[in-house]
Amino acid sequence: MRSMRGAITALGLAAIVVGACGGPPQPGAPAASAPGAGAGAAGPKFPDAPVTLNIIDIAGQNQLVKGIFDSYKKTYPNRLRDYKIEIGLSPEMPAKIKAQQDAGNIQTSIVLTGLDGMAAGVEQTIWEPLTPKYAAQLENMKNYLDEVKPIQELAKGFGVQVVYTPSGPLLEYNAARVPNPPKTAAELLAWAKANPNKFVYARPANSGPGRTLLQGLPYILGDKDPRDPEKGWDKTWQFLKDLDPYIEYYPTATTPTMKELSDGTRWMIASTMGWDINPRVLGQVPKEMKVARLDNTSFVADEQFMAVPKGLDEGRLAVVLDIINFALRPESQALTFDAGYFYPGPAVKGVTLDKAPPESQQAIKEFGRPEYDQWAKESKIVLPLGSKELVTAFELWDKAFGAKKK
Repeated sequence: MRSMRGAITALGLAAIVVGACGGPPQPGAPAASAPGAGAGAAGPKFPDAPVTLNIIDIAGQNQLVKGIFDSYKKTYPNRLRDYKIEIGLSPEMPAKIKAQQDAGNIQTSIVLTGLDGMAAGVEQTIWEPLTPKYAAQLENMKNYLDEVKPIQELAKGFGVQVVYTPSGPLLEYNAARVPNPPKTAAELLAWAKANPNKFVYARPANSGPGRTLLQGLPYILGDKDPRDPEKGWDKTWQFLKDLDPYIEYYPTATTPTMKELSDGTRWMIASTMGWDINPRVLGQVPKEMKVARLDNTSFVADEQFMAVPKGLDEGRLAVVLDIINFALRPESQALTFDAGYFYPGPAVKGVTLDKAPPESQQAIKEFGRPEYDQWAKESKIVLPLGSKELVTAFELWDKAFGAKKK
C-alpha cells in the first residue's frame, strides 16, 4: 500500500481548503555534545538528573506515541527516568491544568490532544508558546508533509502536530441491518426517521468522529460558509435539528458508539478511517462492518498534538522539547501507523508503510480498506476549523443538543 502522502499529493494542495536528523547519542553522553539532540545551548538546559514526566492523554494518542516515549527513555536514560500517562477528558483538561498553574504546582508536563483540546487550551491561555520561540529545539518540524503544514498553523505556535489523517466523516454500519446505506444527507435523515434510535454520533467536543461529522456536514450540505459555524451553517444546524428526534442520546465519547454498533443496539454510527480500522483490529467491532461516505463529502483532516502547560521548570521543559523533536524523527513516526488508529499516521516526509513494524503492516493489510486511497483521490481534503471557530461550534452544539447526552 502506498503512503497517504502520495494519495494527498496526487490530489494537489489546491484540494486543501483554507485561507534527518543524525543518529541518537549513546546513553549517558553529555547533553550539550549529543548529536541530534533537540535542545541546544540557546534553549533550556537539560536537568542534572533524569526526570519523571506526568502526561495527560485526552485524544487516545497514547497508543500511537507510547512506543516513542519508550524509545526515548531507552535512548536517553540520563534525561528521562520514567513517564506516566493519565487518560483524561478533553472538556475537563483546561480546568485541571489551570488549577495546577494557579497553585504554582505544575505536575503535568505534556498534554496529548487533538485540535479540540488545543483550542480550549488556547482559549484558557494555559499553553507554553513553542514556535517560533523554540524553533531550534524543534528542528524536525521542517520535515512536515506539505499537507500537514497548514494544519500545524492552526495550533498558533502552542502545540506541535505529531500525527495526521484525512479522517472522514464516514458512516460505519452493519450490512446485515443496512443493506443499502444512505448515499446523501437527505437519505441519512430518511433512514434515521424510518429506523429511530438506530443511528448515533458522540458529543463533538469529546469525539473525533463526532467532531469530524460536525465539521464535514457544511461541505456535504453546501452551507454558505463551512468555516463559520455561527453565521454560515444554517443548513447544518437545521439538519442536526431534524435528525435529533431519531437519536436516543449522544454518548460523551466515541467508544460507546463502537460498543453499541458491535452489540446491535445501533445499526449505523459516525466514524472515521482510524476509528473504522482500529476497533476491528482489536476485535472490539466485528471485522465485517462496512463503511460509506455521503455524496459531496470533503474529508476533514485530523491531527493530534503535543502541547506543554506553561510554568514548567527549565529541566523538564528541555526534556519535553527534546521528546517532541524526537517524536518527529522518521523512525519514531513509523511507529504511528500502529494498528490503523489514526490511519495512516505519519506527519513527516518519507515514512511509508513498509517502514512500519511488521505487526502494523499486517494489521493494515488485513483490516485496512483499499477504497480509502481511492476516496482520497476523488474527494477534497479540507482543514479543520481554527481554534476560535471550533470552540464556537462546540458551544453551539452543546447548547442545542447537549441536554440529551449521557
